[in-house]
Amino acid sequence: MRVLLIGANGYLGRFVADRLLADPAVQLTALGRGDDADVRFDLASGSPGALTRFLDAVHPGVVINCAGTTRGGARELTRHNTVAVATVCEALRRSGCGARLVQIGCAAEYGPSQPGSSTAEDAVPRPGGPYGVSKLAATELVLGSGLDAVVLRVFSPAGPGTPAGSPLGRLAEAMRRAMQTGDGELKLGGLGAQRDFIDVRDVARAVHAASLSAAQGVINIGSGRAVRLRDAAAILARVAGYGGALHELDGPPGALRPSIGHPRPEPLAHPRSTDPLVHRSDADHAAHGSHQPHSSHPPHTLHSTHVSTHSAHTGPAAYPYPDGCGSWQQADVRTARDRLGWRPRINLEESLADIWMEAACRI
Repeated sequence: MRVLLIGANGYLGRFVADRLLADPAVQLTALGRGDDADVRFDLASGSPGALTRFLDAVHPGVVINCAGTTRGGARELTRHNTVAVATVCEALRRSGCGARLVQIGCAAEYGPSQPGSSTAEDAVPRPGGPYGVSKLAATELVLGSGLDAVVLRVFSPAGPGTPAGSPLGRLAEAMRRAMQTGDGELKLGGLGAQRDFIDVRDVARAVHAASLSAAQGVINIGSGRAVRLRDAAAILARVAGYGGALHELDGPPGALRPSIGHPRPEPLAHPRSTDPLVHRSDADHAAHGSHQPHSSHPPHTLHSTHVSTHSAHTGPAAYPYPDGCGSWQQADVRTARDRLGWRPRINLEESLADIWMEAACRI
């Protein structure tokens, strides 16, 4: 199977490339803006005609588009996330290769959802920011193109290679700085948001499965479990061996929430298990309520840790998820299971351990 991968040097694209290269039946060609691409081409400025000629020459059976950007203003986001996809769709329509298109979408296309709910593919999209709007517009272009195409709406990717500017990347970097300077107290803001984290290697498996399937339309790719960022921070502290205390800056700078501390060192359940992915303290449940509908076990108590007399290291106080999705996102992943035969395999603790290993190399 001949596959053209667009955006192979990006965060998701690198892992998709690794997954495809491990399949002996795949002949992979990488197209992108970087020097490491097999063919250099800028989707945002290149013409559909030029891409059509390349498609006719290479004649791929599958085109996978992992290209795009998460940063910039509305104009930049539109160019790289929407206009670029319009170029791909038009080139495929003109080409005689008849390739299947696998487009990488994102959960920001849905926008905010009701706490406690799972978002299915038939939910009405209401993106809350320009990034989600630009990605939703790209999805609509793909769905209306008449091509053999599928859009994978990826929720919150995590694991090795996680960008340092992402919420989990910033957590790891703040913890690295605190450990390097000996700070015994780490203050972090905006940890109440709950997101559906999915390991980037599981995303790559889903892309591979989609390239081999006949599924069309939109398919969610997530773990099926929302996790509070404060719980992720507690797990990260444990895997990092951080002995200080974690304090949450609740909203605007001011009063601190109680110490988060470290969870007991028990293995995390796989998202498909009935055990809770992360346990919270009784105080946390009382203050915020439990929005984990699959959790049927009582929470373990979180242990507070010693706070030294060192000056506190303050992390980012701003709300860490400027994706326009509010306080809660959780994917309904039954379609991926039924139509792709795909399930997540890597739990959040392993993803966070890999994020920490990369951050620790900078100590």
